[in-house]
Amino acid sequence: AKKRFKLTGTGKLLRRRAMKSHLLERKSPKRKRSFRREPGLAPGDEKVANKLLGRG
Repeated sequence: AKKRFKLTGTGKLLRRRAMKSHLLERKSPKRKRSFRREPGLAPGDEKVANKLLGRG
């Protein structure tokens, strides 16, 4: 699980956005730009991810 998440300086977890790896030719530039920003995790998911990473 460690490779799937990135820890920020404030202790939040970021994940990689889906639909960003292939078949990008048919996706609009606007849609591809929106994939750049890494979203944070929902509070419930963050709790589970922290357990998987051994952080509590």
